[in-house]
Amino acid sequence: MYNFFADLIVPAHFLFIVFVICGGLLVIRRPKIAFVHLPAAVWGVIVEFFGWICPLTPLENYFRHLAGYTQYSGDFILRYLFPVIYPENLTSTIQIVLGALVIIINVVFYSIAIQIRRSRKENS
Repeated sequence: MYNFFADLIVPAHFLFIVFVICGGLLVIRRPKIAFVHLPAAVWGVIVEFFGWICPLTPLENYFRHLAGYTQYSGDFILRYLFPVIYPENLTSTIQIVLGALVIIINVVFYSIAIQIRRSRKENS
């Protein structure tokens, strides 16, 4: 059962990362999502800039430990999701670049959302 919980955390972690990076796209369509996305994006940037560890990582490791695993088995999660969530040779410089990319991507998305909202107000 613990391994099941650990396996659930990995895709949840992946989806959170995708939301941090691309959640601004949802804001274009549904502006109220910004109330959830902005804190998530800020958290993602802070984690990258300061080299912190997301709490989902130790939680996953805790469940793996409780399940009696010391290494991961060769399944879909390990093969496809782990390299994205936990890239090899991740340095602080790479983390800062990733954090900056999150900022840039979301500034673009939010700029589009703001322009669409302004144009809708002007047309009404």
